[in-house]
Amino acid sequence: MNQAVKTVNGTPKISSKKQSIRWEPSHRWVKVELNGQFVADSKRTILAWPRGNMITYYFPVEDVNMNWLEPSRFGSDGKQYYDLRVGDGLVEAAAWTYPDPSPELEPLRGFITFKWNKMDHWYEEAEEIFVHPRDPYHRVDTVPSSRRVQVILDGVTIADSQQPYLLFETGLPVRYYIPQEDIRMELLEPSKANTVCPYKGKASYWSIKIDAEFYRNYVWGYMDPIPEIPKVKGLLSFFNEKLDIYIDGELEQRPETLWSK
Repeated sequence: MNQAVKTVNGTPKISSKKQSIRWEPSHRWVKVELNGQFVADSKRTILAWPRGNMITYYFPVEDVNMNWLEPSRFGSDGKQYYDLRVGDGLVEAAAWTYPDPSPELEPLRGFITFKWNKMDHWYEEAEEIFVHPRDPYHRVDTVPSSRRVQVILDGVTIADSQQPYLLFETGLPVRYYIPQEDIRMELLEPSKANTVCPYKGKASYWSIKIDAEFYRNYVWGYMDPIPEIPKVKGLLSFFNEKLDIYIDGELEQRPETLWSK
């Protein structure tokens, strides 16, 4: 299916609703750093949602130091891959373009993107971002509540609170963040595990120990969340998928998610 392509402030925009990539021009100043050097620095990127791939930024080639990029191979999907050499460091298949894009990818002609986790740092304006760009259509709302939340594992009450914060995040189960004063912290053991969320920040984890049973990384919290979500600071949340949570005395059904196993 052919698709009409028009421009918005000089940036191409697909008009068809049937497309393999969603995209829109970004007004954020985006930079990518490797080995202490900015390999891309642009105020006119494209924010793209390629089908089956992670949301990411595409940069006009004029805003990329192409002297550090060496063409490597072509992918079966029409991508031209590049190796990136900065100083003594070489990152293979670090970036790619679409030199002869299909009609639905035509807006990305002349743009290049980078493998997110192969770069050292990504920035929006003066703030470092992690994992992938924050999707402007992905909401994270944190609301204080007076609901009674009870967390029970193998018949043992781990937490009982009437001052939780409920975190509503697009596409995910409701998460209940509970003040530590309402949690039996003596049953929790700090874990060395941590993860990073682009919407909340760096998460720390705790395991639960009940007698001889050990439940690894059932609990997490953001001790220093990003500025956009300060309400959950210092609160802890439990995997709804792995234990029993009662809300106002009613047992919640365990959700089926990638954390269920």
